[in-house]
Order: sequence, then structure tokens, then C-alpha cells
Amino acid sequence: MSTLEWPRLGYGVGLRAEHFGEVLAEDGAAPRPDWFEALSENYLDTAGRPLHVLERVRRDTPLVLHGVALSIGSTDALDTGYLAKLRALADRLQPALITDHLCWTGVDGRSLYDLLPLPYTEATLQHVVERVCRVQDALGRRIALENPSTYVAFRHSTMSEAEFLVALAEAADCGILLDVNNVYVSGRNLGFDPLAYLEAIPPVRIAYTHLAGFTDCGSYLFDTHNAPVHDDVWALYRHLIARHGALPTLVEWDADLPSFARLCAEAARAHAEAARALALPFGDDPAGDDPAGHDHAWYDHAQQ
Repeated sequence: MSTLEWPRLGYGVGLRAEHFGEVLAEDGAAPRPDWFEALSENYLDTAGRPLHVLERVRRDTPLVLHGVALSIGSTDALDTGYLAKLRALADRLQPALITDHLCWTGVDGRSLYDLLPLPYTEATLQHVVERVCRVQDALGRRIALENPSTYVAFRHSTMSEAEFLVALAEAADCGILLDVNNVYVSGRNLGFDPLAYLEAIPPVRIAYTHLAGFTDCGSYLFDTHNAPVHDDVWALYRHLIARHGALPTLVEWDADLPSFARLCAEAARAHAEAARALALPFGDDPAGDDPAGHDHAWYDHAQQ
């Protein structure tokens, strides 16, 4: 692989069909994010308008392909047909990055249409490292894997998710798509400290970050991507930026979609929150809600 260096993308949003008209507008009236993230699977088997739009977007703006079907943790054989299509799309568009999730999505050739968790053991680590290396060879480029939102954990895991993710990235020489919302959601659901998770991730491996909204279901948080970023997630994000410096950031909003202008405003807020974090000494937040100060009120809630 080439030297470990990630594109400096800035602050972006997900590309959604509902916003195609505004994204393609050339009158300058619509806001413009620094970059777009497109769902890979939406463009693998189409030669119509979606691909035309994607090519138009890529002509003017950096693009990342973000997938949900790689199933990197499955015991099924890697889908070589899928990888060939993804390689062809990447060769055509030359995206800044290709990303997917640390999960499995099916078994025995059947998709379960969900991003399912892995047991974090040495055997699983060796299995996933080998598959990531094969995927990167097939695609001809380094990929980044996203930490999942989780609701259950395996009793026989021998390491934390953060430890597993870091070991995987080092052994396979891949990147980490650090989803700050998922860290918070999983921490609340499973009772681990999101701050400790963030501290365990080496910045050199972070390709970019995700921010999103969730739904509070009372006894657990559900990663729905249907709302603005929560204040506690902004606090974690500021801590991350204050600790490691500015990182490319993508706001996910996939359900109950707002207007394109509202979505771009959320990305603009990410830029503002990062600037705020960088302007303050590490651990200092006059708002009093930054977990850098180790106020664990929101974390302690999960322990009650």
C-alpha cells in the first residue's frame, strides 16, 4: 500500500436522490458542501440517471463511496462479483475513498439486511484481517471500515471493540471510519465509556468521521439517522477534534430527510464545532458539556 495519508475532504453530507435537483443546480442558489458520500450499492447496477448524477457530482466535488454489503465479517466467501462491480465503479469515478462497515450482513448466501456485530476474538481478528487484505487487493486501494452501532455483545469476546478495530487497521493496513454517533450509541447501550473508546483510536488511522442523529427508545438508543446530531455527540466530537486536530467529517441524515439547505447547515455546524474545539485548550469547554472535562453524567445514565 501507499503511504498512510487520507484526503483532506472538509465537511460533507450524504448524497440522496431527494436532493438531486438542488445538488445539480448551477444557479448558485443551493448551498454546497465540501464533499459527498454516496451509497455504493445504489450505483452498481444502474446506467441511468443515478449514475449520471453521480458522475456530475464527482466532476465538481470530491466523492466517497460508502457501502453496506461487503459483509467483511461473514464466514461466507467474499462476493467476487460484487467486488468486481465496485472496482469498476471506483475506476470510473476515482472516489477519494471506499468505505464499509465492521460487521456481517448475511450467511449461506442470504442477506439479513442488517449490520450485525462480531465476536471480538483473536480468531475473528485473523479472519477479518485476511478478508480485508483480499478486498484491498481486489479494489487496488486501501479501504476504511466503520465502527458499528451495537445493541448486543458476545460474552466470549476477549477484547473491546476499540481494541479489535485498532488491531485490524494495523494488521490489514486499512483505515478507520470513526462514527462518533455510533461510539455514543453503543457506549450507552452496552455500558462502556465513549471517551475511552475515542482515546484508543490512533489518529493516523482515522480516514474521516461520521456524525448523525439517533432515537432514544428509553432502555436503549437506536441509530436511526433521522434527526440532528445530539448535544452529547457534539461534545464527544469536540473532544476528538481538540485531541487530534481537524478531521474530515460527514453528517449522515438518511430518514425523515430535511431540506438540502438544512442538511448542509448541519455540516456547517460540524465545521463550527471543530473550529470551537481547536480554539480552546484541550479539555476546556466553557459550555460545561464537553466530556474532555470527564463529566460522565450522560455515560453514568447507562449504568443506572
